[in-house]
Amino acid sequence: MWTLVKKFTFEAAHQLTKHQGKCSRLHGHSWVGYVYVSGDNLKQSGSEAGMVMDYGEIKKVINLLVDNYLDHHFLNDTTKLENPTSEEIARWIYDRIKLKLPGLTAIRIDETCTSQCFYSELSDFSSRIRNGDIMG
Repeated sequence: MWTLVKKFTFEAAHQLTKHQGKCSRLHGHSWVGYVYVSGDNLKQSGSEAGMVMDYGEIKKVINLLVDNYLDHHFLNDTTKLENPTSEEIARWIYDRIKLKLPGLTAIRIDETCTSQCFYSELSDFSSRIRNGDIMG
């Protein structure tokens, strides 16, 4: 099996209104995200021969969300999440692109340079991270 990873970035603000610490105040981050797409077969013909998927296709799908809902936006408003934590944002992104990216395995969101979150609907994905199969 192959796993492709496509990185994306966005600048955005959020406010964790239920949090009991400093994150309850309005603040922003330079977010970094990763889209994981896996497949056990390579395309045999056409312009994508030898590929699981063209990285450009992943970029097109994720950039629609980045441009319209994430980059330079207030995430509480654009995502309609009451408490837009990294965990909720990762799931929000996953849910919006899963039908457009066959083989979508996970979304990783780095809220800061020391804090990251993975979201996947695959039951074995967490064990793959713990085993070092997926780079963190």
